[in-house]
Amino acid sequence: MTGRTHDLAAFTALTYAVATNPLQELSLPTLIVAFSANMIGGLAPDIDQPTGNLWGRVRGGRIVSRLVTPLLGGHRFISHSILGILLFGFLFRKLLEISSSFVLVNMDIVWWAFMIGFVSHLIIDTFTKEGVPWLFPIPLRFGIPPLKFLRLKTGGILEKSFVFPGLLILNIYMYYIYHSKFLDFLRHYIK
Repeated sequence: MTGRTHDLAAFTALTYAVATNPLQELSLPTLIVAFSANMIGGLAPDIDQPTGNLWGRVRGGRIVSRLVTPLLGGHRFISHSILGILLFGFLFRKLLEISSSFVLVNMDIVWWAFMIGFVSHLIIDTFTKEGVPWLFPIPLRFGIPPLKFLRLKTGGILEKSFVFPGLLILNIYMYYIYHSKFLDFLRHYIK
């Protein structure tokens, strides 16, 4: 899937998590950092691709990507697996522990927002022709539906015409269903 579809999928997953779970008391800085972490998590699995959107959003990212991507084995390798989820989750948790002494933000919420974005990326990539090696290092790629020719082409007409608009509609629907909860949440911060 394209970067913008991954961004929207990560946002949709985070919106669903917020709408269906009891909200904790959040500070505005936690909310902003968690949203940012969710967007980064939604693009992080493509760190193994030199042309990935995450690299384009970082100064000097294209140069660094040429060093990092070979270490990760290429696109849709370790970062697109259960092992990758565990590895990135562990590394992001350590990064948050280091920075927690400098920032007054609830790092548990930030970590969960990142992980929601990360997992949403893998789930949505499971619907593409390439599939996802969920059980890496076992060299099997899983895809939905099981027949490869029925899956979506990254950046193809089905993604642009159905998946992206479908995610937008899903967000509107969730707002419609949970609007009072979202309004209460916003009122808390707009006082």
